[in-house]
Amino acid sequence: MRDVVFSFMIKRSTAIILALILALSVPALPKASAEEAFSFEEITVEELQAGYASGEYTAEEVVQAYLDRITEYEPSYNAFTMMNPNALEEAREIDRRRAAGESLGELAGIPIVIKEAVDMAGFPSTMGWEPLSKEKGGIELIPERDAPVVARLKEADAIILGRTNIPAFSSSGTRATTSWDGDTYNAVDKKLVPGASSSGTATAVSGNMAVLGIAEETGGSIQNPAAAQALVGIKPTFGLVPNAGVVPLAGSTRDVIGPHARTVYDAAVMLDVIAGYSHEDPKTVASIGNIPKGGYTSKLNKQALKGKRIGLYGPGWRDQELTVETQQLYDRAIEELEAQGAVVVPDPFAGTGFAEYVKSAGGVGIESIIYDMEDYLERLGQSAAFNSVEEMLEMTGENPSVLDRYDGEMPDPDSVADLTNFVEVRTQYLEYINEVMEKHDLDALVFPQMYKETPLLDSEDNIGATTVSEINIAGIPQVNVPAGYYESGSPFSIAFVGKMWSEAELLGMAYDYEQATQYRKAPRLVAEP
Repeated sequence: MRDVVFSFMIKRSTAIILALILALSVPALPKASAEEAFSFEEITVEELQAGYASGEYTAEEVVQAYLDRITEYEPSYNAFTMMNPNALEEAREIDRRRAAGESLGELAGIPIVIKEAVDMAGFPSTMGWEPLSKEKGGIELIPERDAPVVARLKEADAIILGRTNIPAFSSSGTRATTSWDGDTYNAVDKKLVPGASSSGTATAVSGNMAVLGIAEETGGSIQNPAAAQALVGIKPTFGLVPNAGVVPLAGSTRDVIGPHARTVYDAAVMLDVIAGYSHEDPKTVASIGNIPKGGYTSKLNKQALKGKRIGLYGPGWRDQELTVETQQLYDRAIEELEAQGAVVVPDPFAGTGFAEYVKSAGGVGIESIIYDMEDYLERLGQSAAFNSVEEMLEMTGENPSVLDRYDGEMPDPDSVADLTNFVEVRTQYLEYINEVMEKHDLDALVFPQMYKETPLLDSEDNIGATTVSEINIAGIPQVNVPAGYYESGSPFSIAFVGKMWSEAELLGMAYDYEQATQYRKAPRLVAEP
């Protein structure tokens, strides 16, 4: 069975084969082009669900349309590393069950994508690394089990279209250049970096090649691509969403999984599906009692900002000035928050020593990587090509750059990581943040997500995020929302940040802002000649 599945795995470079397979499956619908609007452009989860309920269209029709669009534009944007050959069959089954009056999941018939770092049973886990890409002559590593988030999405009856590109070991917050599959391109403008490491997910969702996507972050990998591609992104509280079955950088300390979406409501719906305790990830026991009654859509309303006290960006948080145009866009966003009834508090971290502490503490949490990697490889199952770090290094003959910190003398991965310094730093971060928010009676912080414009892909610049790695080390949540565009057309985004477990409140405020401003514009994709 595995050989059959693998024989149908389709890469960007074989778009013609994909088109033939789809043509044999069902009659193709008219394809979208740069000149012709996509019939499901910017469609929301609610709109799709309403269309299914009324019989306006079928899941098969919708999935076919998205696959046609992927066939058209994937050669230009390289969002995917592999497709799900069973997507149409799964859509037909949803239609059959709907017609039979059977109960369906929350995301029934919704086309989604999964970041390639997240395990799907029977699909290769390349980690974005060439030595693990069969297409590049490497070793094929196949997990036996879905990651818990994938299992939950399947149970919710979402249709997974494919898996999306990442840089090697997800170790860039800006580009996918180090991926065995090469660069992914920004759907808003191919000249811009796409944001990473969830670059493929962001491009697929922003480019209307999927409705929702799974992203993952250690240090900016949800928020950076969301901001760079005019998307909503949720970086959840550490421990809210299980990250078992996800290629780790800091699985024990910082790694989180969250949604990419085009609207706040859609992102909240996806978070409802993936959040909560899993026996496969003991960290998620902390989420028990911290998930809102009624779910993450329960506080979405157009009055959510009224009376809320909002802390603003300033040198007390980070001693990094905004560029002139970024400051202008941020000033406008502040006025828009106030117009919705929010009360703003300038630089509430001033005089606290927080910015200075962040600099002195440095980056922490990654010291657990070899232990987390060992756990990840063991979880793949006995049929996988290897199940330990030692076997990975021996079989590939290479030492990945993410393990360079050990200088060739790696500790026993079956031992326990010394996280003493990390615990001390996270504790101090949370003390600063909680004390500031309590002192000023703040409901949230709202910052520009970047202090400068999104860099050009062919430059050597990195994304200038304002909250990486502060929120990652602290483990607190953030919601990104589109807040306009620079004169160049590059997206501008604001970040709603709050205390641990405050996702529902942040989503409510973000929804109010989004509905009042409506800044996101659908990108115009360009097909290769």
